[in-house]
Amino acid sequence: MNTTLAAASRIVVLSGAGISTESGIPDFRGPNGLWTREPGSQRLSSLRAYTEDPEVRRRSWQARLSHPVWSAEPNPAHRALVTLEHTGRLAAIVTQNIDRLHQKAGSDPERVIELHGSIFDTVCLSCGDRRPMSEALDRVRAGEPDPPCLVCGGILKSATISFGQSLDREVLLRAKEAVQTCDLMLVTGSSLAVQPAAGLVGLAARAGATVMICNASPTPYDHLAAVILRDPLAELLPALTNP
Repeated sequence: MNTTLAAASRIVVLSGAGISTESGIPDFRGPNGLWTREPGSQRLSSLRAYTEDPEVRRRSWQARLSHPVWSAEPNPAHRALVTLEHTGRLAAIVTQNIDRLHQKAGSDPERVIELHGSIFDTVCLSCGDRRPMSEALDRVRAGEPDPPCLVCGGILKSATISFGQSLDREVLLRAKEAVQTCDLMLVTGSSLAVQPAAGLVGLAARAGATVMICNASPTPYDHLAAVILRDPLAELLPALTNP
């Protein structure tokens, strides 16, 4: 086990898209990322475009039907964090991912803070009604290209944070409290390009935590890191967490 990791008693992980790429879920900005291959798909992540353009909503529902998350399985990187949790030193996993692969791998759901929400639920943008995504997808398969809210007729979307949409205040507060009370912040697979998630690294560093960044490419916060590792996470994290 890396000595920096071994010396820590209260660890918080910040996980990004890079931890799930080996589970078949593409990231957004990487060389094979979704936005790199299909630049027009960025509009599907814009709250304004989603609410104003019915065609964007129809495309979004079709994309949800075929999203790789439905068949994805946790990879060794996810399972390595479960191993770390079993040592009793993992306080929280703050994740930017919407795929729930941490929970599927066996991480305690109470320790997983989903900063950007989850694709497994829908939410009405008008009345806030929340239901399982599977119900809406069944309606799409049955012929509704843009299923409205069953309560008020409002616009439905996945319960994920789009560009132009604020994070849930309580979720962000939980994340801030976690990083301000850890002695090691372990960044795994995040480009640290999206705020306010990326700013959690600076918050942890200012609170006195050691920062360890495991990401394939440089990040804007590398200067704060005591350790930077670039190896594939499915190989790296098991090696780091193996007793």
